Amino acid sequence: MSKLVTLQEVISEYVHDGDVVYAAGFTHLIPFAAGHEIIRQKKRDLTLARATPDLIYDQMVAAGCARKVIFSYMGNPGVGSLRLVRSALEKGQLEWEEYSHFGMITRLQAGASGLPFLPMNQTGAESLEKANPLIKRIPDPYGGKDVIVVPALNPDVAIVHVQRADEQGNAHLWGIIGEQKEAAFAAKRVILTAEEIVDSSVIRSDPNRTMIPGIIVDAVCHVPYACHPSYAQGYYDRDNEFYLQWDKVSESAEATQKYLEEWVYDVKDRNEYWEKLGAETHKRLEVKAQMSEPINYGQY
Repeated sequence: MSKLVTLQEVISEYVHDGDVVYAAGFTHLIPFAAGHEIIRQKKRDLTLARATPDLIYDQMVAAGCARKVIFSYMGNPGVGSLRLVRSALEKGQLEWEEYSHFGMITRLQAGASGLPFLPMNQTGAESLEKANPLIKRIPDPYGGKDVIVVPALNPDVAIVHVQRADEQGNAHLWGIIGEQKEAAFAAKRVILTAEEIVDSSVIRSDPNRTMIPGIIVDAVCHVPYACHPSYAQGYYDRDNEFYLQWDKVSESAEATQKYLEEWVYDVKDRNEYWEKLGAETHKRLEVKAQMSEPINYGQY
């Protein structure tokens, strides 16, 4: 049975006020289109969990969607601070939990494994232990040194963007692999957005690239260019100019709200957003094909 629905429908049905939402993707495949739709639908009191919140959570916090953020490293990559999230934290307007990158992924791995917590080796980040009481030390039951433990993270919703998927939610992704698989397996509901919807035979032709199996996916949305200003390996490049521009926009509340009005609230969907960016931006973000060598899987 097809799980293919529109992004508007799936955000309305599967993202509820008060949910813990995990927008996956590291460096690329960041689901900005879904974040914008959440803003458009005025979802409230969300706990936004993500390793490296990126601009997607800066925008969602500015729009009033968030009650809390759970994160590891927070910044505008290569530029500076996430001004809006940082300001809200400093003013006491947001609850927060901070972890190391490995701590955040370990939380998802525990959630995906059905475990209440998982251990890690001790790190040099002792200040995080003092700032976050959920990071604990326990004795090694086998007599070694104490280990760090972090609690499982089971988001209400995980949003994962991929390069291609079939209508049942079986999905290929490639390039930098982040925490997409762990987030999807840990979450109670999984929303998949894809650059392309392909026949199931395409997915079966390269089974090792199937990072997300359809059995855990609740809904699939065809959303080309969903990652801008981040990128989708093989489809379009990272918009570094936008990241620099956002640093200036986010300096003032007025400029931020003007951006949200023009580029989120007044835009119907991702197609309209992409067209609004214009031909010059499209050309700048084009990528040349760089094909991998074919693989002979033999007879199956």
